[in-house]
Amino acid sequence: MDLHRLLEDYFTALAIVQRDTVEDIARSLAAPGESSWLAEVDGAPAGCVALREVQVPGLPAGTTRECKRLYVRPEFRGLGIAARLLDAMERHGAATGIEWIYLDSKDDLEAALRLYAERGYRVCERYNDNPQATVFMRKRLAAGLRP
Repeated sequence: MDLHRLLEDYFTALAIVQRDTVEDIARSLAAPGESSWLAEVDGAPAGCVALREVQVPGLPAGTTRECKRLYVRPEFRGLGIAARLLDAMERHGAATGIEWIYLDSKDDLEAALRLYAERGYRVCERYNDNPQATVFMRKRLAAGLRP
């Protein structure tokens, strides 16, 4: 499956220690409230992103999701694929009533952090126990804003 190959590339490129198994990925893809997107260029898998449920302390259940595994293969970078994947993920979140999207990253992923900041993600407190994450960010979706 293309998504599995992309995720293996992602895990290797970022030296991820806690890796999802094939079974974890299949379970996640089948879970309600979880979604993923795969970008292709001329039929070749080029990038991916997933949106999964996450409960953030202090926020109502069901109002938050976590952006996971945003990755674009090196040979496809510079084509705007990451931005388009984030667009699709955020549109889906807004359409399904999600108020906040959270993400974690590493401080050495400067290009990714710059992209997130340009798109309105702001640094926030740690919300999970990911041992490799050093930066935590969140973005409030417009559809989630309530009068």
